[in-house]
Amino acid sequence: MRHHRRILALLAVQQVLVEITVALTIIVQVINHIKGRTLSERRVSRRQYHLNSRLPAQIRNLHRLVLVSDETCLRNLRMDRNAFGRLCCLLEQSGGIKATKNISVAEQVAMFLSIIAHHKKNCVVKHDFIRYGRTVSKHFHSVLLAVCKLHTVLLAKPCPITNVKTLGGRFKVCLDYPENIRVFRCVRWYLCRSAHSDHEKGRYRTRKGQVAVNVLGVCNPNMQFIYVLSGWEGSAADSRVLRDAIHQHGGLRVPVGNYYLCDNGYANAEGFLTPYRGVRYHLREWDRGAGGPQNKQELFNLKHSSARNVIERTFGLLKVRWGILRSQSFYPIDIQSKIIIACCLLHNFIRNEMPDDPLELEIPDDNELGGDTNADYTGTIESNSASSAWRDALATSMYNDWLGRR
Repeated sequence: MRHHRRILALLAVQQVLVEITVALTIIVQVINHIKGRTLSERRVSRRQYHLNSRLPAQIRNLHRLVLVSDETCLRNLRMDRNAFGRLCCLLEQSGGIKATKNISVAEQVAMFLSIIAHHKKNCVVKHDFIRYGRTVSKHFHSVLLAVCKLHTVLLAKPCPITNVKTLGGRFKVCLDYPENIRVFRCVRWYLCRSAHSDHEKGRYRTRKGQVAVNVLGVCNPNMQFIYVLSGWEGSAADSRVLRDAIHQHGGLRVPVGNYYLCDNGYANAEGFLTPYRGVRYHLREWDRGAGGPQNKQELFNLKHSSARNVIERTFGLLKVRWGILRSQSFYPIDIQSKIIIACCLLHNFIRNEMPDDPLELEIPDDNELGGDTNADYTGTIESNSASSAWRDALATSMYNDWLGRR
């Protein structure tokens, strides 16, 4: 009898343990279910915050930059709303820029223009546009490549100038205006910070000890670029850069019977007309009661400088428009060269789309990039007696006409 009671007690205890185990299992499952649902809701909430909660703010920011007024768009992106819309269409149709699920073509282009217009850093742009830094960098480079891809569309086509009033009608077959200058003086390149940069830094150091890149630019009287070559070291001679431009496939071409006006960094040769050496040349040298030309060489240089002043104004306007060209840069040299070319191409686009360019009023009056009138020159484009004689005859004819009108 006692043994039977013991067995019943053990069975009762076993039943209680089974019930407790089942209850605990149910409790654990309920807890796990609640935790899983909470985590899922949290993930959904986080995803909604990133994709949905931020989207209205991003759209509002883009509208603030572009759609408020032409003045606001011009101040922030360097072009009015109509030009901005046309640029977006051009880059989408011909440049290969595509809208993604979360960012439109307009926002990609606006980020790029904001960076080159004001030289903003990635950390500033990602805050302004409420985007991740890697998103800003990705779309900056994609738009940069798209703009450079349109060089055949955006570069102005060279055409002969049949009459240049500032030259008294004498330079009648001038094709356009070239200039080779070190546009980016005191630029701090990414190359100069690398472990093996000492040798490379020397190659980009100018005679004044500044690290720079050479840019060969050719423009027309409408201040539009028809040719740009960027990337040569600051230590390279002007004539060496010009030689490379001429010998490149699809490079700078001078049709027979036409010529470019250029400074004394080059030789006075067929296709390239330079001023006289040792004679006052720059326009500022004729100010403040300096007196008029005293001989044919001075008159020739005065007319030459007046006509070539357009390249100085073009580069001056380029730097006023794009802040990234006015300050130090830490981009790699190949990227910086593309940025320079992209700035020139977008400059041309703006000149076409906005005939009245308000930024022209901001060009400094003393902006005279000029050239070294005593610079040495070497290269395959060599001076010859025929070119010098032709220049002398042109100068004599101009001087006689000028004396006859006095």
